[in-house]
Amino acid sequence: MEVEDCQNEEKKQDPKQQQDIAENPNENVIRERNAEIVSGGNVFYNPVQEFNRDLSISVLNVYSQILARERLEKEAKKKRKQQSETNESSEKAITYMAGTRYDDGLRILEALAATGLRSIRYAQEIAGVREIIANDLSRQAVESIQTNIKHNKVDQLIQPSHADAMTLMYMSSVPEKRFDVIDLDPYGCPNRFLDGAIQCLNDGGLLLVTATDMAVLAGNAPEACYVKYGSVPLRMKCCHEMALRILLHCIEGHANRHGKYIEPLLSVSVDFYIRIFLRVRVGQAQCKLSMSKQSWLFQCTGCESFALQPLGITKPNPTKGNPQQLKFGIPTGPQVNSQCSNCGHRHHMGGPIWSAPIHNLEFVANLLDAVKQKPLCDLTTQRRIVGVLSMVQEELPDVPLYYTPDKLCCVLKLEIVPMLKFRSALLHSGYRVSYSHASKNSLKTDAPPSVLWDILRSWSKRHPVRPERMIEGTPLKAILSQPCSKDYEFDRLHIDANPKSRLQALSRFQENPTPHWGPGTKATIMVGENKLPKSYRNQNKKQRRKDESNDEIVPGEEETEAKQVKLDN
Repeated sequence: MEVEDCQNEEKKQDPKQQQDIAENPNENVIRERNAEIVSGGNVFYNPVQEFNRDLSISVLNVYSQILARERLEKEAKKKRKQQSETNESSEKAITYMAGTRYDDGLRILEALAATGLRSIRYAQEIAGVREIIANDLSRQAVESIQTNIKHNKVDQLIQPSHADAMTLMYMSSVPEKRFDVIDLDPYGCPNRFLDGAIQCLNDGGLLLVTATDMAVLAGNAPEACYVKYGSVPLRMKCCHEMALRILLHCIEGHANRHGKYIEPLLSVSVDFYIRIFLRVRVGQAQCKLSMSKQSWLFQCTGCESFALQPLGITKPNPTKGNPQQLKFGIPTGPQVNSQCSNCGHRHHMGGPIWSAPIHNLEFVANLLDAVKQKPLCDLTTQRRIVGVLSMVQEELPDVPLYYTPDKLCCVLKLEIVPMLKFRSALLHSGYRVSYSHASKNSLKTDAPPSVLWDILRSWSKRHPVRPERMIEGTPLKAILSQPCSKDYEFDRLHIDANPKSRLQALSRFQENPTPHWGPGTKATIMVGENKLPKSYRNQNKKQRRKDESNDEIVPGEEETEAKQVKLDN
């Protein structure tokens, strides 16, 4: 993945390609894996998101195998029913190759393709593809896609499209035009594309969604988040996982309107964005369970402990005809008192958010196995993918959101409890605990907040708080004034306190790879030295504009001095 002059690759290209590229001396060749993107002028390309593309390719390869197996089983079941066969099976293993077109393969839509890099990599690296539609609204982008398709010789798999993404998806909602996979990677909020994507996906189809407006999802603008996602975020340390759950809640709402529901396979918060992989299925009966998968969120304004209140509940209601039948109900509440039971402060209310599991652990296990084998083990970011997926496997699936020890200790003005000691105290007390892939300092546990504060009271006996900080009315005073129920074990390290991903020193969290790292600017080339001058150009931009406007209004220096002398006299 680097930008070089196209002349450096003359030996790897045929003479016709050399001639085509040499016609424009301003063009660069962006290389990522085996894909080459010929860029002229401003092209939006972010090398940091290579992890996003590598992970998507890995997921699609595993999904392709799962879908092929499901289709074979469905056909075999239909054939056995027709022929009344009980012992024989007509299932045959099919081996797909990347870069080859298959009539029974995946039909993929990249709704916002830009240069077509992602579509080209899909064509080159995903086994079992029938057709990829690389769409963009910009005519210049579509011309770039056409050039890059020919340059990479994947025109047998990729079809460029110049259309509005929403219009294209709505026009593809008829059964014969639907897609198996839709990839939405917009600049900012994906909300306006979700309804069309839900309608033009096949039953069991895969939806890949990226959201980069993390400031909105993380609680900096709750009014904007409600407008975009239909949920109110709270400013919490677990804001990155909350962002995932807000987006899942939003997608589920769009799906339910059409008698569909979602099945999250993998939901990750990485770098400056969140990325969700989920299947969309048809089923009116399953849609009724959606209410019990959403929850309101209450957060104390003092100690910041939180509680979730489900929107609906289910109870077993077996009958002779249907032993698995459920009865739906409305829960009593609220889950918290008007004042926090730990510190006496009132609560903020947020949500609703998705409170069901955000990963399918069986799928994650299959994905992790696939990434460790050929050909996915050769991906550039394979080491990081293995680290993130290993952490996802270790997460507690039935525990939404997490705390951080530094924030808990900050409330009580305590010396921070080392993570392994805190985890050991919880494990010795019979509670479960894990990290979250979204934060290196996360504490995900099924212990109630009262136990967490009790552990910190026990810790305060070793590291007491200064008396002058015990101010009446503060959470510190209210919590530490209560007696400690027991002494917790901090010194004896629990066998499960240090997870395998940490013991094996896996690449779990990414460090900033380059200067000026981040989501970047829309429609800007972000490779080589091209981003650096823009960052300098924008420094103190508002102040310079103000100075320039003052220079235009103020008369010449000589005239100003003359007037000033006259006024002084």
